[in-house]
Amino acid sequence: MSDDAFAALHPGVQYHLANTLRWNGLRPTQAAAVAPLLAGDDTLVIAPTAGGKTESAIFPLLSMMAEQDWQGLSVLYVCPLRALINNLGPRLDRYAQWLGRSAAIWHGDVSQADRQRILRTRPDILLTTPESLEAMLVSTKTQPHVLFSNLRAVVVDEVHAFAGDDRGWHLLAVLERLSRIAGRDLQRVGLSATVGNPGELLAWLQGSSGDRPRRVITPPTESVMQPPDLTVDYVASLPNAAKVITALHQGEKRLVFVDSRKRAEELGAHLRALGVNTFLSHSSLSAAERRRSEDAFADARDTVIVATSTLELGIDVGDLDRVIQVGPPRTVASFLQRLGRTGRRTGTVRNCLFLCIDDEALLPTLGMLECWSHGWVEPIVAPPAPRHIAAQQLMALCLQEGKLTASSREEWWGSLTVFDDAAPDIGEFLVTEGFFERDGDYLIIGPEAERLFGRRYFSDLTAVFSAPPEFAVLAGRIEVGTVGTDLLAEKTEGPRRLLLAGRSWTVTHIDWTRRRCFVEPADGGGEAKWSGASIGWSYELTRGMRAVLLGTEPDGVRLTGRALTALTELRATHGDAVADDRSIVTLPTEGNGHWWTWAGTAANRTLHATFPDLFDPRQRINEKSLRLRSSVSTADLSALQKATQLQLPAVDRNALMGLKFSAALPEQVALSTLAQRLGDPASACEALKELRRIVRS
Repeated sequence: MSDDAFAALHPGVQYHLANTLRWNGLRPTQAAAVAPLLAGDDTLVIAPTAGGKTESAIFPLLSMMAEQDWQGLSVLYVCPLRALINNLGPRLDRYAQWLGRSAAIWHGDVSQADRQRILRTRPDILLTTPESLEAMLVSTKTQPHVLFSNLRAVVVDEVHAFAGDDRGWHLLAVLERLSRIAGRDLQRVGLSATVGNPGELLAWLQGSSGDRPRRVITPPTESVMQPPDLTVDYVASLPNAAKVITALHQGEKRLVFVDSRKRAEELGAHLRALGVNTFLSHSSLSAAERRRSEDAFADARDTVIVATSTLELGIDVGDLDRVIQVGPPRTVASFLQRLGRTGRRTGTVRNCLFLCIDDEALLPTLGMLECWSHGWVEPIVAPPAPRHIAAQQLMALCLQEGKLTASSREEWWGSLTVFDDAAPDIGEFLVTEGFFERDGDYLIIGPEAERLFGRRYFSDLTAVFSAPPEFAVLAGRIEVGTVGTDLLAEKTEGPRRLLLAGRSWTVTHIDWTRRRCFVEPADGGGEAKWSGASIGWSYELTRGMRAVLLGTEPDGVRLTGRALTALTELRATHGDAVADDRSIVTLPTEGNGHWWTWAGTAANRTLHATFPDLFDPRQRINEKSLRLRSSVSTADLSALQKATQLQLPAVDRNALMGLKFSAALPEQVALSTLAQRLGDPASACEALKELRRIVRS
């Protein structure tokens, strides 16, 4: 198979594989991808981190480029992160040069001079982000109908990272517009780590071209890896986690993942105070600061880098010895991405040490590992009802083409499900509220769109995600990163100090108008803080937690003595809240009772909304249980058997601020969109079907 696949590639690619890379042949996954890609099929390549996915796509596409004489910009390589683009760009350019072709990078950090050079010379492969593609489409400087006229194929790296949120819907809508500009269907190639529903993910990636042939390439079953070395420890606090990291694996390169920017800064400060050579990587650090950390880490040995999910994807930081997870990863897929960072060198084993700093970390960690041990990985499901993306796309197309007609939606997006039955109401609202103005039979951009999104030539229209306003932090002329408004606005005694890039800073001046914060180094005492919403836990991972409380321990995972002691205490604490064949409802004689659903956060939101007379309206919804009203009796619980239709969670109007472009939607449409994303009716139904045991405490 590998020999046949190798022979099918262009002779120039074959020559350089053998003589430049000195490969004896293709990896099994790469070999399996050659035939479908050369046939023009839409393809999803599944392989672990460092599994050669990029080459699986690029070598066949370069072969077609040469054999079919593709000219101009013919291949797009789309990535979720600029850092990943920067990492891959030189490699793809080297491959392209084998055949006298070229690759170039285009994103927000690329200079105007480099952009002009790209527009003049037009590389064969362009690495970019969906936001930069949108900016090129709406810009009057790029001439998109010229730049993208020869486009043939698009590679979407880490496609699972797109499909799970609104960036995925935005990407699909942009690809539909690019396909219309090129005048042909684009071959779509997705690259992904392990997912639970690869066939559905590829069908989603095809957009409105679902009738095209498609093929999923998965790792061959015979290439089973050695079992990973997994350990769970309970350390009780973040300072203790820093002490354990300091004491273990000295002389090795360690990548530590945490669940928030705040925790990254705090852990980084603790490690540096203990004399550990520590670097940080998270989204609020400047690009230059992140690059300094990643470059220094790649060249060092006895060092630690503390990161959020920014280093979860395929950015190369050199050979790692250890991955350490402080707090639980939110998904099995995320854990697999992080685990895949290790074990790349011959003679090494994939490994991960989990440091649990409290009970709320230990139970989810073990629940996630329980799901993993049974081979379960989350299906990637795109968020429902992306109606705000539909509104954004209509405005973006109007900027791109200068006008819209009554048939524009069907002409440019076909059957793409970004547009649902609310599309006519959205279009009417955009006209009524002044986002569009009528000009005869055409629609043109109106004053309300200019007012809300027109800053810096509609730059706000190119990104579909919302983020709280942040201030740039400047030490002299060097940008360190950004901090949230809350940290600068709250009252403080004495000098205001920040913790950023693992260092403390004293604030010397705040420019509120231009959103700039000027700082100078301080000896310590800085604070880190960013706004953020809790995501919650899924039904499956919560059921994994329940299984652990009932006595299961994940196969292939070692628990330290401290972890076993903490787990024993957790099982004792929750002993009356779990059963293996039913859920528990406690009805106390005084105060509130609980229904221990173990159904996940979104399902519990749905149940809470469906039965308002049963549940305390003031509670903060969690994944484990719902608090009953103090007056609820056994007879009242019969309502749980009679439910015929579940209700979506109620949404506060203030929550619309977190939905980008919600102002371009009728309010009820916007509220309905958010409600559909907060609930989980399917899992709520599973909880309702489960038998219940009613006890009094």
